[in-house]
Amino acid sequence: MQRNKFTTMRSLKVLDRCKGAQVYALHTTGGGGGDVGDKLYHQLQDHLSVNPVRPISMHNYQSSNVPLAYVNETLLPYGLPVSDLLEPQIESCLKFVDFIGTLADLYRRIENCPQFEKTGMYLEQCAIFKGLSDPKLFRRTLRAARQHTVDVHSKVVLAAWLRYERREDELRGTNSMNCCGRNIECPKATLVPGYNPEFIYDPCVCSKNPRGESVDDYSIEDVECSTSDEYRDMSFCIGDNEIRCIRYCIASLSTPFRTMLYGGFKESRKEKINFTQNGISIECMKAAELYSRIRRVDSFDPRIILELLTFSNRFCCDDLKSACDSYLASLVNDVENALLLIEYGLEENAYLLVAACLQVFLRELPNSMHSPNVMKYFCSPEAKERLALVGHASFLLYFFLSQIAMEEDMKANTTVMLLERLADCATESWQKQLAYHQLGVAMYKRKEYKDAQSWFEEAYESGHIYSKVGIARTKCKRGHKYSAYKMINSLISEYKPVGWMHQERSLYCDGKEKMSDLEMATELDPTLCFPYKYRAVLLLETNKIGAAISEISKIISFKVSPDCLELRAWISIAMEDYERALRDVRALLTLEPNYMMFHGKMHGDHLVELLRPFVQQWSQADCWMQLYDRWSSVDDLGSLAVVHHMLANDPGKSLLWFRQSLLLLRLNCQKAAMRSLRLARNHSTSDHERLVYEGWILYDTGHCEEALAKAEESISIQRSFEAFFLKAYALADTSLDQESSAYVIQLLLDALRCPSDGLRKGQALNNLGSVYVDCEKLDLAADCYMNALNIKHTRAHQGLARVFHLKNQRKAAYDEMTKLIEKARNNASAYEKRSEYSDRDMAKSDLAMATQLDPLRTYPYRYRAAVGPEHEVSAFAVLMDDHKENEAIAELTRALAFKPDLQLLHLRAAFHDSMGDYASTVRDCEAALCLEPNHADTLELYNKVRELVKEQ
Repeated sequence: MQRNKFTTMRSLKVLDRCKGAQVYALHTTGGGGGDVGDKLYHQLQDHLSVNPVRPISMHNYQSSNVPLAYVNETLLPYGLPVSDLLEPQIESCLKFVDFIGTLADLYRRIENCPQFEKTGMYLEQCAIFKGLSDPKLFRRTLRAARQHTVDVHSKVVLAAWLRYERREDELRGTNSMNCCGRNIECPKATLVPGYNPEFIYDPCVCSKNPRGESVDDYSIEDVECSTSDEYRDMSFCIGDNEIRCIRYCIASLSTPFRTMLYGGFKESRKEKINFTQNGISIECMKAAELYSRIRRVDSFDPRIILELLTFSNRFCCDDLKSACDSYLASLVNDVENALLLIEYGLEENAYLLVAACLQVFLRELPNSMHSPNVMKYFCSPEAKERLALVGHASFLLYFFLSQIAMEEDMKANTTVMLLERLADCATESWQKQLAYHQLGVAMYKRKEYKDAQSWFEEAYESGHIYSKVGIARTKCKRGHKYSAYKMINSLISEYKPVGWMHQERSLYCDGKEKMSDLEMATELDPTLCFPYKYRAVLLLETNKIGAAISEISKIISFKVSPDCLELRAWISIAMEDYERALRDVRALLTLEPNYMMFHGKMHGDHLVELLRPFVQQWSQADCWMQLYDRWSSVDDLGSLAVVHHMLANDPGKSLLWFRQSLLLLRLNCQKAAMRSLRLARNHSTSDHERLVYEGWILYDTGHCEEALAKAEESISIQRSFEAFFLKAYALADTSLDQESSAYVIQLLLDALRCPSDGLRKGQALNNLGSVYVDCEKLDLAADCYMNALNIKHTRAHQGLARVFHLKNQRKAAYDEMTKLIEKARNNASAYEKRSEYSDRDMAKSDLAMATQLDPLRTYPYRYRAAVGPEHEVSAFAVLMDDHKENEAIAELTRALAFKPDLQLLHLRAAFHDSMGDYASTVRDCEAALCLEPNHADTLELYNKVRELVKEQ
């Protein structure tokens, strides 16, 4: 029973990520890319076996007649970076001193709140998850918020937000009002009020009843003729025109009409009532009379329905108003219509009509953010009040708008105004913390330090401790450096220190104290970029250029970011390593195509053009050779730079955009990867290819079933490697029992029979080997891995090692992983895997190296805490015998301080349980369940401990 606590120590994936760094040609019939890839592959296989490609030294290439002063002036027009000018970004998200406790508290409140209030709780969870590196957590919570929504306004905003997260605005040929086929984002379903969480993922009715299509056909003339004049017992007179009506039908429209026609007023005794002075047109009165009998408005001209809307408000005709509101809302399908109708909706308090107009504006984001005609309905206090009067001003709305505005331009006036409206709508503590803090960040970016300090102080007083960073920073900018130091120093004294506290204090001290704080910041949180950057620039200033490169490379090896790549390129130029500089700038531009270098003074593309004359020029064939070499050495950044070079020569190649997306996913740059994948889809030259890319987009945003459907549709058009590959991966991710494993094997074999290049086939062989291993077909698995290695798929060493291990050939498994370590440029995972095949001391050494290379890998911490599940001795028993529970908890706590991880939390909860610390067990379980509500092992432990607490 005790061993079960550690069953989650090591969760082996059945398949390696199919979308790993596959950087070769996608077979297409139109572009001939697959033929090029096949030819190059066979040529390269022969060539590389004799003449391995090696980087070309710039010192051998650079022309000796180019004056160095000219080079420096051209490539470094703004000089070198200066350490005193460096400072870390103030993060705009919510940050917490005790993040695990925050997660646990949030989970409890979500579980205990009424169903109708869950949307607000999930929105708070979205705000918290926004600061994490995994966008899937944010999207999952956003879907949960939409699932539990009751009112139309929230449905409209959340559905638009979900669409925005997929950035479908960047897909060519799509309309913002296109439906995804499910109720959760359907533009029609959002306009239907009510609470129906169980139907949220069901297919919607769009295909059955397209927008604007009537359920049945009839004409006004037919209805008018169906009622004889003998039933019309009164008239409304407008000028010389007389509209005959049925008194009780008109009276049924509203209480005022009923009082007028059947009450004590003189009109109740008249057969003719004069309506000439009421400002009602003849057409409107005729339509009102007809509606009083048929209770429908969908046969009227929209202009008449707008008049009826005014008429219904004047005479309190609630049913008529609802009918007009609903029908007008159904007509809003583009920005032009929305801009025309929203004024009517706001004037006449038409809730659904305004909702429909807002829906169009929001689904057009971010493009509509740049339209003054659209933004005038959101930005000013008066605009917000107008929306509030009709029930459409909310914290949720401005949360969505302000996040997009900050992504577009943090310093823009529009951003500030939207954040001010966000603050106006904030009522709960977390809402005020977020709004005030983000206003502080925006003002700080604009160098309006007095206002920034004021907003940071508001955020801090609302309970956001991290906003003290903003207060200190603005104090320093305003000349009060010592005051800033004292403020952060008191923060460190008052709370358990975390990395960002020491990082911030380092800004306000010098010398050894500064370096000590930076070292402590890195020790507490090795993911913070600033300490590496500062140390690297300091080394550069003391002319230790090689050490500077090594320092900044430490963080780039596990956390790729544009600013760190920029700094390394900058230093590389200083040491005249133009080839490495160009590689980093190209990789940087893949992450952010519009990045401005040298403190925002030079566009990255311009620096590429300046660097190109100083490096060896490559043809497209040279690029393929370089790409093959970097792929074989597991050099993902180098591969990314080569693909960027190839795309500069041929930007219309969808297969290159696809390969770029795969590399970015390998580097955990998901936002940039999705952008590249959308560009691959936009540049696709055939339907079957486009469907594959759309399938990957759906899969990566959590729509696995839809991804499978895209793959099947692609296969029905043309059997292709990528379509079978997508289907196999998506199916393997949903379930992998014996029957589905056999099907996945067949799909991968079908993929391998289709034309493709060697590198992609290497990935397929690697994944096929993984499935064979899980089916205990070890010899077949070994064949797959060997075939993959024969075509330079270096990562197959890992799979082959696993086969040897299962065959009890532990030494052979160890040797395979050693080969991978020797060949791979990025080898933290290889050290981690090799530890499984080592004795305990060697395993600890390998895992220490893995942590040094990549602190974000969680298995080494779990191993050190629990000795490792791969050993025959029970990890739990060893720890109990050695009385090392506190050491184990400390090891896990160290990692959790900068990486809140499900497995780490579950394991720490198990240790707390073994020690009888049930309060801590419950806290860690709740924090883990906040990250993954359906984690079975954690739920089991959580429920068990809660029962024990109740019994006590």
